[in-house]
Amino acid sequence: MDHSEKQYMNRDKCFFAEAINGQTEWIQKSIKLMTDNVYLSIDLDAFDPSIMPSTGTPEPGGLTWDTSIKYLKQVFEKKNVIGFDIVELAPIENLKAPDFLAAKLYYKMLSYHFKYHGK
Repeated sequence: MDHSEKQYMNRDKCFFAEAINGQTEWIQKSIKLMTDNVYLSIDLDAFDPSIMPSTGTPEPGGLTWDTSIKYLKQVFEKKNVIGFDIVELAPIENLKAPDFLAAKLYYKMLSYHFKYHGK
């Protein structure tokens, strides 16, 4: 986010990685802000580059796998996720772990959808 954009954002509806890492209260607050029907767009740039370096703009201090999965599981459990996408994978030759992370994230989200909504 550009510095000039901060004046226009609603701070009650924004959650920054540096403020939520190691915390859990933001999860319920975020989910309560959602409508009943939710479309999720997951930008892989949000993950810490230690687990996801294969993006257009790696984000030091980004989200961890465990936190993200805990959050997504609760979103799928409490909301009707009508669709989702995963963006910003920029594969690095001979580095397969980030590709696997993206595939596993897709698998987990699809599994949560079927577990909680059976459709």
